[in-house]
Amino acid sequence: MTRQIFITVALTFSTLVFSSNSFSADSTAKVGQSDGEIAMLNGKAMAWVAETKQWLSIEDFWQNWADGRGGITWGSSKDYPPYEQVKEQDTFLVEINGGTCLMEFWHNRWRRANDVRRWDDGFNDYSACPHVFD
Repeated sequence: MTRQIFITVALTFSTLVFSSNSFSADSTAKVGQSDGEIAMLNGKAMAWVAETKQWLSIEDFWQNWADGRGGITWGSSKDYPPYEQVKEQDTFLVEINGGTCLMEFWHNRWRRANDVRRWDDGFNDYSACPHVFD
């Protein structure tokens, strides 16, 4: 009787372990892991929005994030806004060499939004972001 109980418990345990491993492997392969995760989908860099559980283009991800905070404060331009008028956590899309990068004013200076928010490191290599400090 004891042997039969042991075998039943062992089989139940192994079934649970294998089912939970299969579930997590299947579910993570199809959806994003965390807010701001970047993946190449159909040849285009896309970012995961955890709140709405959807992939957006990088630009749409930035806009979505900024809209959730009231919008991009200073719009888009080659020229940075006047320093004396900028406030902590203001946002701005800097235009460099035909690309853009979302910037956030943080601790008295402009930083890439990704450097403040710590989304996927791929943001720092996207569009104009690698060149904002050149």
